[in-house]
Amino acid sequence: MSEQTQAPSSAEETATLLGRAISQVQQVIVGQEHMVEQLMVGLLARGHILLEGVPGTAKTLAVRTFATVVGGTFSRVQFTPDLVPSDIVGTRVYQASREIFDVELGPVFTNFVLADEINRAPAKVQAAMLELMAEKQVSIAGTTYPMKDPFIVIATENPVESEGVYPLPEAQRDRFLLKVDVPYPKGNEELEILRRMSVKAPVATQILNPELTKSLQDQASNVFVHNLVAEYIVRLVLATRNPADFNMPDLAQVISIGCSSRATLGLVSAARAVALIHGRDYVLPTDVQAIAPDVMSHRIVLSFDAIADNVSAGQVVERILAMVPAPTPVWNNKQAVVPGGR
Repeated sequence: MSEQTQAPSSAEETATLLGRAISQVQQVIVGQEHMVEQLMVGLLARGHILLEGVPGTAKTLAVRTFATVVGGTFSRVQFTPDLVPSDIVGTRVYQASREIFDVELGPVFTNFVLADEINRAPAKVQAAMLELMAEKQVSIAGTTYPMKDPFIVIATENPVESEGVYPLPEAQRDRFLLKVDVPYPKGNEELEILRRMSVKAPVATQILNPELTKSLQDQASNVFVHNLVAEYIVRLVLATRNPADFNMPDLAQVISIGCSSRATLGLVSAARAVALIHGRDYVLPTDVQAIAPDVMSHRIVLSFDAIADNVSAGQVVERILAMVPAPTPVWNNKQAVVPGGR
């Protein structure tokens, strides 16, 4: 299997190409189909991804394999409590032989940045991540350096440890397009992990490259979104802010802070990526519903009472999806369209 250099011309060809790339990752990663697909969704939507799961669930291996399949440059930064911002973004280094300062760029100047255990970094380092994630640039000694294109940060965090861990602030969590929960593998998957990884581990093949990835990102951004689907997305976000307006007055005591406007934009871009992966050049309400938990859950701040009652943000999103009515697609004999046509 060789690397493809030309961008596909139709949504069906794009879906085939993306399917090949996803299958290459799954040759190495057993199970975790949802995580692997969400990595591709985040890439197509130009968004950053936060993977949360206990150690040993193949988060780091999945990101390494995904970077190999997509192509481009890759760097891994292990976050520790003694890390300082210059360790990741770079700094000025004095050259005694020339008596000048040279700028030495940090490991984040690459296409894929794996921020391993990002919640172990102190506040200053997490603040340094904000600019490069949101603005895709870094300022060093008064000079701005742009990041590579495409650029994506994939961070991992361990939810069970408390010692030496700095919880991510809401402002930084909001910078992530998706937050994907990575569960333990199932019994049959555990057996396949034992069979596959106890001998010579499989190696993925590169399918994409940076230029092709940018073309696919442009193609995803041009996926059609009908006005009714766009209004549905807005209603989902508004339901987290004023649940009483959507016949959910009980959620007003559960939700402390609702989703920001980044959730609205994230739902649109992620739903477009999901539609493209499935071979469509238009978004359906089911695409929005499939991506909503990973886009909205980490942006909802629960009240203290909800936390005490063990209510999760995922349960809140499920309730909102069940209560906010979605537009119903209308199909004709010739072509699949959403209500109102194109």
